[in-house]
Amino acid sequence: MTFDDFLGIVQDRAKLDSLGAAMKATRVTLNTLRERLTGNEPKDVASQLPEEIGVHLLPEVEGDGERFGVDDFIARVAEREGVPTVQATHHAQVVMGAINEAVSPGEMEKVRGQLPDDYALLFEKTWP
Repeated sequence: MTFDDFLGIVQDRAKLDSLGAAMKATRVTLNTLRERLTGNEPKDVASQLPEEIGVHLLPEVEGDGERFGVDDFIARVAEREGVPTVQATHHAQVVMGAINEAVSPGEMEKVRGQLPDDYALLFEKTWP
């Protein structure tokens, strides 16, 4: 998947008015996901995404990942994106959906394996 394809999917499904808004939603969601994942997982996912997008998953240093629930994930996205929680939830779901399409099923299984059950919310399809 190309950079333009990825952002086009996010813009269309999230009903955003610009590619800049799609990039912001993508960036803050990936930054937050990076904070949650452990080990090489952020790098492994980033390697399967367009470079301009994957860079937002790359940690400065590898760590153990922070432990926080999906409500905190959404709160971080909402604050960083500057949107209400309901909108942040939808944007994060759209971004995660695009990642799911761009990354191999095996890699996505590893990502989901690191997340508690409440994160299933992020993988719900909320677009037609």
